[in-house]
Amino acid sequence: MRIGLGLAALGRPAYINLGRSSELPARRDVRAMREATYAVLDAAYAAGVRWVDVARSYGRAEEFLAGWMAERGHNDLTVSSKWGYTYVGGWRMDATMHEVKEHSAGVFSRQWTESRSLLGSSISLYQVHSLTADSPLFTDEALQRALAALSDDGVRVGFSTSGPAQGDTIRRAFELEVAGRPVFSAVQSTWNVLEPSAGPALAEAHAAGNVVLVKETLANGRLVVDPPAAITRLAHRFGVGADAIAVAAVLAQPWADTVLVGPSSPQQLTANLAATTVDLPRAELAALAALAEEPERYWARRSSLQWQ
Repeated sequence: MRIGLGLAALGRPAYINLGRSSELPARRDVRAMREATYAVLDAAYAAGVRWVDVARSYGRAEEFLAGWMAERGHNDLTVSSKWGYTYVGGWRMDATMHEVKEHSAGVFSRQWTESRSLLGSSISLYQVHSLTADSPLFTDEALQRALAALSDDGVRVGFSTSGPAQGDTIRRAFELEVAGRPVFSAVQSTWNVLEPSAGPALAEAHAAGNVVLVKETLANGRLVVDPPAAITRLAHRFGVGADAIAVAAVLAQPWADTVLVGPSSPQQLTANLAATTVDLPRAELAALAALAEEPERYWARRSSLQWQ
């Protein structure tokens, strides 16, 4: 199964995904969100999903995942996590700030210790969260060495990207070396039919032997809540939801190793997984390519989404 499960929408009470609120418990205390997370994890595992992606900033996502794995006894998962953002929302829906970004050696050391204490050796991939061209990581050799050292312990090192210059960031990050060895061997980037600009760089990364994960496949819910006519037409044709068509478009990219979905309920997960039944013809993929927005416009719209 090439589809993986992301827990960004389940590990904390507020997030920016559209179409999320109606799927979650009315009372979003820690217990309720843990139960909601377990329900989605159970459904995903039963469906054959074996990759789960979390992050230090996803509230209690790592804690929830660790507890579920211990209770269910599942030890055949690929777990990826991320460092670089700290959750500061205090489990409040109305927090003035939900996360703080800092790419420093100190934050890496602290968060790696935190992730490891919760998930232990189950972490297969540890990623810099939301790397951009202005990150101090690119000039911090001590941090680069610390990251590269994870590979010696059998942990793959990667990074995720955001923003309109994802392609440039991807290429620059894969050029980083420590002692003649690449720092990174995996990347997680946003790619969907509205924002496909990272595609060429991701194809290059895949061809070079790096692992490519794709996130925000539904454009934070935009492609479900208000799908373009071309997606609606294909959804009717294949008898699936708009979400399945959007995810199928990502699965059609040969360089996409793992395609992440971030459902808030088992029902949303089932709808997302229907993408595996859809084989989009080349002509239809070309039609969907016409939906692409200018990256600057896309990311400005994403930045305007409210935490809910």
